[in-house]
Amino acid sequence: MVCIRCIMTVRAELEKLKVSNIQVELGKAEFKESLTQLQLDMLNAGLIEAGLELIEDKNIKIIKDIKRAINELINFPEDNQKINLSEFITEKLQCNYPNASKLFSKSEGISIEKYYIIERVEAVKKMHIQEGLSLTEISYRLKYSSVSHLSNQFKDVTGLNASNFKEIWINKRLSPSKI
Repeated sequence: MVCIRCIMTVRAELEKLKVSNIQVELGKAEFKESLTQLQLDMLNAGLIEAGLELIEDKNIKIIKDIKRAINELINFPEDNQKINLSEFITEKLQCNYPNASKLFSKSEGISIEKYYIIERVEAVKKMHIQEGLSLTEISYRLKYSSVSHLSNQFKDVTGLNASNFKEIWINKRLSPSKI
């Protein structure tokens, strides 16, 4: 923000979102409560309409970029044949992996590797339950070294094997109490 008009515009956009305890200065806005993704999107849209833009904290952007890269690695494994996670993130973000890893762990409370495993297991759940794929098919698609490796990670994350998880999920969806 470079002028009084900018400050007033930012303040007005935040007030539209019913954000309280706003302190707006040149170049930054501070408020006590956290904004939801919808509120951030609405704020950004309002600022763009006024000829301004929302600039994220550099560290938040790095974390979002890491999550986006992991999502890409999971959802498009054929484009990323047998690549090491740290190499992939380093190449994708053009960053120093140890520093990015420390930042991610400090912010998210888990390592990049653990986050990757959790997100990968979420993809396994979706493929197994919603798409009806076998663990062998999923293992191949997600580039697991073996079905056993996939099964072990699934059980470590969920506490159940994939078959039990699917059975519980189906029973829960079909139970009368959910209707």
